[in-house]
Amino acid sequence: MDLDFSFVAEYWPTFLRGAWVTLELSFFGVALGTLLGVLFALMRISRWWPVKFLASAYIEVIRGTPMLVQIFIIHYGLTGFGINLPPFISGVVALTINSSAYMAEVFRAGIEAIDKGQTEAARSLGLSRGMTLRYIVLPQAFRNMLPAIGNEFIIIIKDSSLISVIGIAELMYNARTVQSITFSPMEPLLVACALYFAMTFTLSRLLAVLERKLRS
Repeated sequence: MDLDFSFVAEYWPTFLRGAWVTLELSFFGVALGTLLGVLFALMRISRWWPVKFLASAYIEVIRGTPMLVQIFIIHYGLTGFGINLPPFISGVVALTINSSAYMAEVFRAGIEAIDKGQTEAARSLGLSRGMTLRYIVLPQAFRNMLPAIGNEFIIIIKDSSLISVIGIAELMYNARTVQSITFSPMEPLLVACALYFAMTFTLSRLLAVLERKLRS
């Protein structure tokens, strides 16, 4: 089979618009997921068992169910309760919820990896538990977890392709649109693959540079 990429000259703005929407979805999903993940991580290590139980249940349910099902529940299922979200908001909410469950475990592991002696020293100096977390534990945990956060960003960029099922014109949706217009079964998908790779590879290189700067 001979591959023909002549359509790219006409449809490259379509692919770039889709890539931009993919980046927007991924950025908001990871940023909000990280904030929510910190909250659930703190709940997970809480001394109050009801709070700890709620956080653990949330994390296990979200991690144990497919993202595609979560997308359908948020965008279509919630309409039964009178909640009608625009497709983009539904996509961000789905990515945020999914990302937060994984980020919660990343943060929990990072927090628990901090030497207990630092926490005890901070408390002996008069810092409250909240201040110790804010000024001593979380900054160190964040630095140690930066590779994991970067990996989550890369995963979300790839998983955002699932959002196309609710009609958001992200990269995969636009690739399928071009596929139907040009009657090319393979080439638009290869272009989409190249753009996904360009985004994830560039992000991984930028994160590597940031990690080196933080270690220096």
